[in-house]
Amino acid sequence: MRFASLGSGSRGNAILVNCGSTLLMVDCGLSLRAAETRMAMLDCEPADVSALFVTHEHSDHIQGVATLATRHDVPVWMTPGTAMSPAVSRLAHINRLRSDETVEIGSIRVQPFPVPHDAREPAQFSFKAAGRKLGVLTDTGYITPHIRKRLQGCDAIAVEFNHDLDSLRRGPYPAHVKDRIASSLGHLSNDQAAQLMADVEHPGLQWIAALHLSGKNNSPELVRESVARSLPREYPLHIAAQDQPIGWIPID
Repeated sequence: MRFASLGSGSRGNAILVNCGSTLLMVDCGLSLRAAETRMAMLDCEPADVSALFVTHEHSDHIQGVATLATRHDVPVWMTPGTAMSPAVSRLAHINRLRSDETVEIGSIRVQPFPVPHDAREPAQFSFKAAGRKLGVLTDTGYITPHIRKRLQGCDAIAVEFNHDLDSLRRGPYPAHVKDRIASSLGHLSNDQAAQLMADVEHPGLQWIAALHLSGKNNSPELVRESVARSLPREYPLHIAAQDQPIGWIPID
């Protein structure tokens, strides 16, 4: 199994998970042209996608879903709450997800799980294939016991490191936006994400990918410092960018 990010941040998110001939996409908050261009850089294309899973209806995660799925005939999966979004109203068919059941797409088993975020019915995912487990977590306000349980035993984890709390407090956003980001229905701070990594860390964990960094309230250096303070040993840390993909990262 392997993982890639096509782009991650407030201006658009999309990731890929691949095992053999099965290629999954999680979210498409990018334009169709951007998604096609960035996938080509990774030697794949939207027509190769076996299924597209949507975490929630915020535009930076869903705005390109209907266009990509319609143009390339890609099956789409999301929770019933997310399916209420006008952004996907023109899709002829949506596969509804339940957070208490797994879905098998080709060689990959997908386990959705609920998260606290200011959306109708947000979900995140773990993926199992070829004896390996990948956890993906973005857009959650805090870490619930259920989230921690779902991410136990992962061989690799891609997790939101949205903001440095001090930078957010000093930053340019209006007070109500700062409050929303830091709330229990907002986004994870570096320290929250790093503490989660410490909680689920185990000898088999191969790498960590940092997703959804704020362009105004965070930096790769601050993420690295937070991870180094929290984890008992050094792990490979891949930091996803907003405007370009990070190449395929294997899970051996």
